[in-house]
Amino acid sequence: MPRGTGNQPSDGERSRSAPHDTLNGDERDQRDHGEIDAIALPSHVAGSGTLDRLIETARDYAEASIAENTNKAYSVDWKHFSRWCRMRGTDPLPPSSELVGLYIADLAETLSVSTIERRLSGLCWGYRQRGAPLNRADRHIATVLAGIRRTHARPPQQKEAVLPEDILAMVATLPHDLRGLRDRAILLLGFAGGLRRSEIVSLDIDKDDTLDSGGWIDIQDGGTVLTLRGKTGWREVEIGRGSSDRSCPVHALEQWLHYGQITFGPVFVRTSRDGRQALETRLSDKHVARLIKTTVLKSGIRSELPEKERHALFSGHSLRAGLASSAEVDERYVQKQLGHASAEMTRRYQRRRDRFRVNLTKAAGL
Repeated sequence: MPRGTGNQPSDGERSRSAPHDTLNGDERDQRDHGEIDAIALPSHVAGSGTLDRLIETARDYAEASIAENTNKAYSVDWKHFSRWCRMRGTDPLPPSSELVGLYIADLAETLSVSTIERRLSGLCWGYRQRGAPLNRADRHIATVLAGIRRTHARPPQQKEAVLPEDILAMVATLPHDLRGLRDRAILLLGFAGGLRRSEIVSLDIDKDDTLDSGGWIDIQDGGTVLTLRGKTGWREVEIGRGSSDRSCPVHALEQWLHYGQITFGPVFVRTSRDGRQALETRLSDKHVARLIKTTVLKSGIRSELPEKERHALFSGHSLRAGLASSAEVDERYVQKQLGHASAEMTRRYQRRRDRFRVNLTKAAGL
């Protein structure tokens, strides 16, 4: 069904006072040790229909406290640990710092340090869900992890920043059909806003258009204001108009919305195969990463490198790094745009190809 019709995109568990069973087949042997969702009525309070419904509501809010992708990753981490324990004839509960220390030592043979630390965070989450917290600072875990870091740690592999001249070359490779208008708006808006790929595709036209919205847009004379839902709450991102229509993210957004006849719901949606009609389905954030990689290759950026290496150098993060590396303004404005809590985090995104632009050796008189 075409967009612009005013319709929303089309794409129960019974309440009870006792904790409900959410364990899958791989975790059924943990059933006697506690439930994933431990939110329930106190033992001295009698259940009622109203209270039972509030329990389910509280569980929903508790689940929403962590991003959906993070919840999925943590669930996989706990499943992997449970399987590892079973294969060695032991049980993951009650929590044992000695056992977890052995587990991460085993992981160090095949996984990176960052992945091991993520797995450990997943275990802490899993134990908390079961009402049996794990002390990550215990020496049996902390010392093993410190040794893994010292032995296996490598500098983080940062993605290459997309610089202003790059983004213009990338949008120049796009066709002038509806799909090209959409992708041009994605690249320019993502760069100018320093947006994560998930933030780009989660935008709606207006507040409360859809249940899965991560924010909305407000186009004004001077630019557009994006209201985004972040990890610590809502934040506003101001994106001003550019110096020309060719490079202006707001103009690109307006063109896409106008010709796509998008007046309600998700801003960035799929198009028909011929690229002439906007559909109702919200784009996946993976589209942004694929779009960046494809246009980087077509535009010849870093052409001195092999194609495989160029493909691996750039990702959705390249847009955020590009803004942080290119904007010649006070650092605090970049920090605010990216939504960082500290200037140190913002500096991690600042990557320039013109190294030694500031030469402190000469500045010191040598």
